[in-house]
Amino acid sequence: MNDKANRQITAARRLVGHLAETLDANLSVRLWNGERLPLGSNVSDNLGFAINTPQALTRLVRRPRFATLIELLADGGVEIEGGTLIDVAHRRGQMRTKGLFKRLDKLLLARALLPFALGSVKGGDSQAFAGPIETSVEKGRDDKALIGFHYDLSNAFYALFLDERMVYTCAYFESDHNDIAQAQRAKLDMICRKLRVSEGDRFLDIGCGWGALVIHAAQNFGARSHGVTLSEEQFAFAQARIAALGLQDRVTVELRDYRSLDTPESFDKIASIGMFEAVGIDNHDIYFKQMHKLLRPRGLYLHHAIARPSKKDMKKFRKQRAEYKALTTYIFPGGELDTVGMSINGLERNGFEVHDVEGWREHYQRTCRLWTERLYANREAAAAEVGWAKTRLWLVYLAGCSLAFERSAVGIFQTLSSKRAKGPSGLPLTRGDLYS
Repeated sequence: MNDKANRQITAARRLVGHLAETLDANLSVRLWNGERLPLGSNVSDNLGFAINTPQALTRLVRRPRFATLIELLADGGVEIEGGTLIDVAHRRGQMRTKGLFKRLDKLLLARALLPFALGSVKGGDSQAFAGPIETSVEKGRDDKALIGFHYDLSNAFYALFLDERMVYTCAYFESDHNDIAQAQRAKLDMICRKLRVSEGDRFLDIGCGWGALVIHAAQNFGARSHGVTLSEEQFAFAQARIAALGLQDRVTVELRDYRSLDTPESFDKIASIGMFEAVGIDNHDIYFKQMHKLLRPRGLYLHHAIARPSKKDMKKFRKQRAEYKALTTYIFPGGELDTVGMSINGLERNGFEVHDVEGWREHYQRTCRLWTERLYANREAAAAEVGWAKTRLWLVYLAGCSLAFERSAVGIFQTLSSKRAKGPSGLPLTRGDLYS
């Protein structure tokens, strides 16, 4: 080992040692030479981080940004070992994180990081979306490209962590003991029950994914179902599954933008499940106007979407924090969350009467945790399908979502509304039948 390598190892030991004194975390750090260092006084196992190359610290020193850490996690310069981000985060309560930066010895940090100040900052191939991301349709927003980046990754990849129906939205856990397949079936059932889907109803699923809901509504509630998606992979899968089940006479799916959908006969019921997040705030009125146009008078619309807590004003609300920016750069380009109040306002402003709003935050926390566990268990197969960089990014993404829901940083709401008209809504006076 040359002098530079020796200095870097010594400096890394000093850096980790100081962090251990300050944090006292039940985690460890493995250096690129294989040496494992404790991040606290009582480390119980090998859960923690790996710094696989000294260049990883160089990149962090030269470009101390959250995006640099994400890129390092993607290309393997830094890894989470022995578990997932959820496992690491759940030990945070044992760490002395409050006022951490103030308690760190800045001179010691500077000296420890100095041997890494020079060197290459070049990483692996970028995993970021490379195209333009316009906020509105008027500016040329290309939803097909944005959707394709996320959903056309690989059907085989998604199958490694989703249930057998390929449902990629929040599940509904009627019991703590439900597995993901049971909870997803319960969710499909609840959607149809909230919409009062019945024999012969014309049912539309906007952003139908791999077709699970349109198939469920036809098979179990007698609906004539139609779905639209912009994903080539989802469309091919849904078409094949509909044919395999012999449902071509009752279920159809189109590769089509929701804005271009125009039918001579209105729909009785419309569901939008986990699609609205991809629309963008600047396009909300276009979206709600189209739902209103497609729905018959007093027809029911179920709006199922993730939402963020409100801020004092829209400027502050739309300002993206580093982790939110990473999500829309590496995972969901063009994605933008609103507030539940904004959704309700948009519905009412565009001719809907709101009847029910139900929060499912803890259901989505559990859903994302189970997805994370399944993908982690199948990470070798995932890497063979989409590469290690995507696999690592998705493990961080799914775990991060679970933690965000757990901490109430985001929520999710199902909002039932009808196309406003005079007279009775047509809904029962109570909702007791939904939960009995």
